[in-house]
Amino acid sequence: MRAVGGFLAGLIFGLGLILSGMANPAKVLNFLDIAGSWDASLAFVMGGATITTYLGYRIIWRRPAPILSDGFALPTRRDIDRPLLTGAALFGIGWGIGGFCPGPAWTALPMAATGTLIFVPAMLLGIVAGRGIARKAT
Repeated sequence: MRAVGGFLAGLIFGLGLILSGMANPAKVLNFLDIAGSWDASLAFVMGGATITTYLGYRIIWRRPAPILSDGFALPTRRDIDRPLLTGAALFGIGWGIGGFCPGPAWTALPMAATGTLIFVPAMLLGIVAGRGIARKAT
């Protein structure tokens, strides 16, 4: 049942990314281009997502446990360290260059656009390289 719930949540998320335009790198890049052809519509998408998430968490945290799990898996670290800042910077740079973040990139993959076919393998390579670097650092 947990796999079905995860699939349905992912399907709804993916459809939301497509409907909002976040799977379209041109729309994302226009959002980031505040000095040029700025398109503010994604700010409304992000604002709506933030409000929905806030309200959803307020409702879910009233339960003793999630519906499909034994307990909540919440992060325990609250510090801001160099790996966090480096990862955030790399994420932002990748988003700005490619017009994708990971979720929309996977959603756009079936469209087989050249940019997506380059971005997703590069993203996977970056994940593998990052894990290797993190392993060597510890």
